[in-house]
Amino acid sequence: MNTAERIEQILRETLAATVVEVEDESALHVGHAGAASGGGHYRVKIVSPLFEGKNQVQRHRMVYNALSAEMQRTIHALALTTLAPSQLASA
Repeated sequence: MNTAERIEQILRETLAATVVEVEDESALHVGHAGAASGGGHYRVKIVSPLFEGKNQVQRHRMVYNALSAEMQRTIHALALTTLAPSQLASA
């Protein structure tokens, strides 16, 4: 299982996410100082019912908590779009 698949699995299981789209942007950051450590750059869109009533900072904290082990090893940068199901139609 690659890192993008692992990110998707963790977010689906931990945050009951109904939509998880992971884009590996690591190739765009070759030569970047942070990329030298081996961690990848990912853009992730997540839709979770657990985000209802939460602000953006709270949602991002939930994602970072879910991915904390990966953040220490295989993820260098994470760009997040976090939505509650009620926001999906307008996104």
